[in-house]
Amino acid sequence: MKLRVATRRSNLALTQMRAFTAQLVALHPHVHVEEVHVTTLGDRVTDKPLAAIGGKGLFVSEVEACVSRGEADFAVHSLKDVPGDVELAEGMALVCLPLREDPHDVLLTRDGIDLMSLTAGARVGTTSLRRVAQLHVQRPDLHYATLRGNVETRLSKLDSGEFDAIVLAAAGLRRLGLLGSRPHQVLDRELCLPAVGQGTLAVEARADNRALIDLLSPLEDPTTRLVTEAERELLRCLQGSCRVPLAGHAMLDAVSGRLRLDGFVGGVETDETLAGCSEIYLKGRTPEARCEEARALGREVAEGLIARGAQRLMREAEAAVLRRERTSN
Repeated sequence: MKLRVATRRSNLALTQMRAFTAQLVALHPHVHVEEVHVTTLGDRVTDKPLAAIGGKGLFVSEVEACVSRGEADFAVHSLKDVPGDVELAEGMALVCLPLREDPHDVLLTRDGIDLMSLTAGARVGTTSLRRVAQLHVQRPDLHYATLRGNVETRLSKLDSGEFDAIVLAAAGLRRLGLLGSRPHQVLDRELCLPAVGQGTLAVEARADNRALIDLLSPLEDPTTRLVTEAERELLRCLQGSCRVPLAGHAMLDAVSGRLRLDGFVGGVETDETLAGCSEIYLKGRTPEARCEEARALGREVAEGLIARGAQRLMREAEAAVLRRERTSN
């Protein structure tokens, strides 16, 4: 049985996809996987902030289209690149969410200095408005600059001295086997709340491909599905885009059934931030009932942030980013 899997060409994307398909083949030895590589616009344009060229969805849409057109049977994405404020292509679904990797961000330096020990004015590279908004609260005296390119390119810019520190997702570095060999500081949730879906892979396929969904079902992680539903519902209700510093992270205590969700919205040209959290004890007797409870939690946290002015703060952030884009062009 041959299955075609679509993915970006980057080393990280290929590594993630191959780790997933290796698990699939281990479960189903009769399956042969054929790779369909896609170079997206987000991969081709690396000299501009993502917000200026269309956002993180650029890493997903062209890969998704391969499946939608029938050129591949499924796609493997980094979930944080899958927009939560817009629907997937018609007939498509996130049919499998495997076990989540470490969702934290990490600060990397050449000599192991932590965030609070960096010299005033140090140049910190990141692609993320979310990271800048949160780190700026702790270190407003640092210079935050756009860092694009694949993981290897970003690390080379640190090694060459172009940046004094860079911030990356722990998950990608772990999957590439690079984190252990690099001086780094794990940024805890209180310091830098992760992006929605960070650390999670998402398998996208046609929603009506029952045979494939059944084949993938043993690789679905129920806890990852629940925290993902909560986080993405928060994002959907806030209608957050890549031009807004927005974070959301959920945690499930498997013993007690307690699901907690933290949300964050920040400014771009202001230090104003909003944070909120809530928790529930899951009572649903079916997976879908528990997922609906998780989504209800996402709506609750979003509504709390909106009641405190999140939409105004997000509008101001988007306007500030648009002004920057016009100036840079």
